[in-house]
Amino acid sequence: MLTRDFLQKADCGTSFGCIEENLLLTPSQRADSLNQTLSRRPDSPVWVFGYGSLMWNPVFTPEEARLATLSGWQRAFCLRLTAGRGTATQPGRMLALTPGGKTTGMAFRLPEASLREDLELLWKREMITGCYRPEWCDLHCHSGETLTALVFVSQEQHPLIEADTCIHRVAPLIARASGPLGTNAQYLFALEEALKKHGMADECLTALAQRVRELQEQAKQAHPQQGDWWGV
Repeated sequence: MLTRDFLQKADCGTSFGCIEENLLLTPSQRADSLNQTLSRRPDSPVWVFGYGSLMWNPVFTPEEARLATLSGWQRAFCLRLTAGRGTATQPGRMLALTPGGKTTGMAFRLPEASLREDLELLWKREMITGCYRPEWCDLHCHSGETLTALVFVSQEQHPLIEADTCIHRVAPLIARASGPLGTNAQYLFALEEALKKHGMADECLTALAQRVRELQEQAKQAHPQQGDWWGV
């Protein structure tokens, strides 16, 4: 599990697993991306939209958290996962936002006093390969307000983007993949639990999680000695 201490000490080229050098952003490139994003910052507190692991493990301490919905973007396991919870030889799939639909998640307001440090760690977490694109987007809070938040959406032309996100293609990959941060399935199940906790219905994600469980159970019965390899 990612922690603040891990991110502060992590070497992006090795701590998350083996990442192809041509995909790895340099510290300078990450800093430039952060500076360019902050140059477009709205005249308001900085909010960050969590739609994946940020929902249950933001690593920063927010001053406020709200349930919110982003229109025009939808969850999809569209990123080929070769580090973190997967490897190049046994890739998994990671979550991103693709155009269309809407996504309900958590909006976190960052404290101004630690803003730069929090964002640098966030960039170290999300922008290792540049497969996401940081955008300022309007969110509709469930309490009725509208706010502008930082959202990491998919970088559509990135080489790690996969077009086929159907359950029959993605489930076997997630069921098998693992890496230095744990298994791909653990991530999916944690996301499923977080959505349930906050009353956010996502039938497609629930169906994906169920299919992954079925595949893991089948593998466990066929090869019980490999249960840990399947993340069960």
